[in-house]
Amino acid sequence: MPLTLPGGGLLTSGLTTGQAPFIEEARSRGELYIEQPWELYSDDNHESWKRLYGRIRPRWERYANEHFLRGLDALELPRDRVPRLAEVNRTLRPLTGFEARAVSGYVPAFLFFDCLRRREFPTTITIRPHDKLDYLPEPDIFHDIAGHVPMHTDRAFAEALVRFGDCAHTAVDMTAAVKDEAEQCRRLTSIIKALSRFFWFAVEFGLMRGRNGVCAYGSGLLSSYGELEHAVASDRPQRYPMQIEWAINQAFEIDRYQPLLFIVDSFDHLFDLVDRLEKWMRAGKLNDVAPGEPGVSETDLRSFLRADPSS
Repeated sequence: MPLTLPGGGLLTSGLTTGQAPFIEEARSRGELYIEQPWELYSDDNHESWKRLYGRIRPRWERYANEHFLRGLDALELPRDRVPRLAEVNRTLRPLTGFEARAVSGYVPAFLFFDCLRRREFPTTITIRPHDKLDYLPEPDIFHDIAGHVPMHTDRAFAEALVRFGDCAHTAVDMTAAVKDEAEQCRRLTSIIKALSRFFWFAVEFGLMRGRNGVCAYGSGLLSSYGELEHAVASDRPQRYPMQIEWAINQAFEIDRYQPLLFIVDSFDHLFDLVDRLEKWMRAGKLNDVAPGEPGVSETDLRSFLRADPSS
């Protein structure tokens, strides 16, 4: 049933990634943080969630870490419909203080890390179409809620995410003192690249040691039916103990199965690694990381340059 938008326009139902008028309207008004209009999800949207959840659940049981599985049980995510963020947050907040916060699209780098510091997780509310269940270059609600959020129920993992947010504020503090604008931008670009790479390997595609061997905790793995098994069971990826100096200088590509993965011992170990990353930043060790992907956009750079270090 069509709904009326602010300003009087009509909006048809459906929150399919790349085909959602509600999202386009929010972006046109400059709204980044939004509400989840759950009533707009179409039957096809709910069917996408049902198919995604149903086929990957057995692989979670086999390849996911025990913290994720406990979080999944605690959240009781629906199997046959898109979850309501309000329901997810009612369970999540008392456990670690985190909550999923709906956004209309890409969140600039500083704002993203600052959200983690405030125990908020920017959450996409659209869902991929039926013909793209296996791969979508941008995040969707299945990646964010089914891939990320069960991990946010674990206190040690949640504290590691908060430390990532602290790192962003440290980056602002460290570069604000640089008077030469060109040098300030150069250092920030290197630091953002280092933070992005470490987050990629440590949060999106992380492996950890479990009781039965190596298992997955990275959200990019836990939300991908194909890559989850490939990352844990295939002999093709290279897997090494996490090394900060390697991760921050290692380029990556988003549109292929990852050929290189890093392993942490525990989430206390992950926290210590993020803590050490911040110390390296203060010592200037992130000012000249290796070139290559990911690129740093002007939007991401501006988000750090305009950030208030006292906030």
